[in-house]
Amino acid sequence: MESRPTNTASVQSHTPALSPCLRHNNGFQSFPLECNLSNLSNRSPRALNNMKIKLKGAQKGHSLLKRKSDALTARFRIILQRIRDAKLLMGKTMRQAAFALAEVNFAAGDISFAVREKVGSAAVKVRARMENVSGVQLPVFECVGTGGEAQWLGRGGQQVQKCREAFSKSLQALVDLAALQTAFFLLDEVIQATNRRVNALEYVVLPKVDNTVAYITSELDEQDREDFFRLKKVQSNKKKENEQIEDGSKLSQCVDTTALEESSRSMLLDEEDAEVFV
Repeated sequence: MESRPTNTASVQSHTPALSPCLRHNNGFQSFPLECNLSNLSNRSPRALNNMKIKLKGAQKGHSLLKRKSDALTARFRIILQRIRDAKLLMGKTMRQAAFALAEVNFAAGDISFAVREKVGSAAVKVRARMENVSGVQLPVFECVGTGGEAQWLGRGGQQVQKCREAFSKSLQALVDLAALQTAFFLLDEVIQATNRRVNALEYVVLPKVDNTVAYITSELDEQDREDFFRLKKVQSNKKKENEQIEDGSKLSQCVDTTALEESSRSMLLDEEDAEVFV
């Protein structure tokens, strides 16, 4: 029996091209357009703290999604190997069942009409349950016997019983293969979605938030330098004013002393002139 080809292409991660930060032009740093422009107007320490919290959350989310993707990829490879083994087993069991049916037709003739008359209810039913794999619900199918098998009392009973067992094994292999194929396609879709999220966090969100944090940090450092320069300038101006005030006070003291000396000298001259006239 020829099996249907399985999509075995592994999920490839596509890395979008992003422009890095440029450090040139006399040491000045220019940030790319990936920065979060909504936070550039608010360059306060509180905004920097919020962006650091967002960066930490994005890094943690990226780590969790990366581990989930790795776990799903490992399970994906295991299921792929089990699908290969199940297809080989199904081909073998279907071949044995076909030979057993040929033996029944040779020994007892065409028994299809008699079998349809004897069947009242399904002898085998399929029960489905869900299995949790890293937050993904994968279906698992199981064959459950109902005890409704009819006994063949006609010619070729041994060959009919052997044919029934062969087709039961084929049915079990087919149900197992159906469960594996369903889990395979579900895991393929989930892995692609998870890898898209991982790539979006790694190549879009994290660089954007990181660049925003670097920009706000550089702006706060520049503000600190401006405040320090302004403080030094104010202190220098105050020092100059104090020096000018001290120079003015010294000059006024010198002027007062000179005026006092001149007044005392003029008074002495007046007294000497008065004595001469007397």
